[in-house]
Amino acid sequence: MAALVPATLLDPENSLSTRSFIARPTTGTGYSGIHVQLDGVPSHHLPLLLAAYQYKFGRDVEAMSRHLIDDVAVGWDELGTDLLDGAPPSLVAALTGGEQWPSRHLDHLITPDGSPPRRMSVTDETADEQDMQWGYILHKEGIEVISLLHEDIGPVVDWAIDPRTAFNDHPAAWSSLDPVPVIRASRSTPPPRAPAASPAKAHAPRPATRR
Repeated sequence: MAALVPATLLDPENSLSTRSFIARPTTGTGYSGIHVQLDGVPSHHLPLLLAAYQYKFGRDVEAMSRHLIDDVAVGWDELGTDLLDGAPPSLVAALTGGEQWPSRHLDHLITPDGSPPRRMSVTDETADEQDMQWGYILHKEGIEVISLLHEDIGPVVDWAIDPRTAFNDHPAAWSSLDPVPVIRASRSTPPPRAPAASPAKAHAPRPATRR
C-alpha cells in the first residue's frame, strides 16, 4: 500500500495521533475493520461508541458496524459528536462540555506517486505491521477493547454501561484476564452489573500473546 500523507496539517489542539481501529468479528477468532487516526484511547472512543449504540443506532450493532466500517472509503480521521445524535441533551452535555465537532473521513490524502489512496483496512493479521495501538471490536454483547501493545485480545465493555463512565487509558490496564478498568462509574444511574472481563470470542479465543 502506498504511504498516505495528510494534505494539510491538523490544528495543534486536535493533533493527538493515537492510532486505533474499529472492527467487527469475522469467522473464527479474527476481525476486520477500519483505521482511525486520532484520539484512539478508551476515554475518547468508548463514550462515543456506547452512546452511539444506545441512541443513534437504536441498539443495532449491525447498523452501527455498517456506518463505522463498511461505509468508509479510506478511513477515519476522527470520531465526532455526530455519533451522539438522538442522545438526551444532558448526556451530550456531560460527554462534550457543550463542544461540537464532526466525525471526519480521511478523504484529503495524497500518495507519493499521486495514485488514489487505498482503503485503510485493519485485520487481526495486519494490525501489528500497521502499528496499531488500540482496537475496538463491535460484538453483539459489547465492545472488546484490545491494547495491542500488550495483548491480542481484551476485556469486553458491556453495551449497557453508562457512557459517562470514566475509563482508564493506560495500555497495561486492559488485560483480558482482569475486569474492565473503570476509574469512576457514573453517579447518574444505579451501579451497572459488573462488565464481562472474558474475551469476546468465548468459542475459541485467540492466544493472549504478551508483547
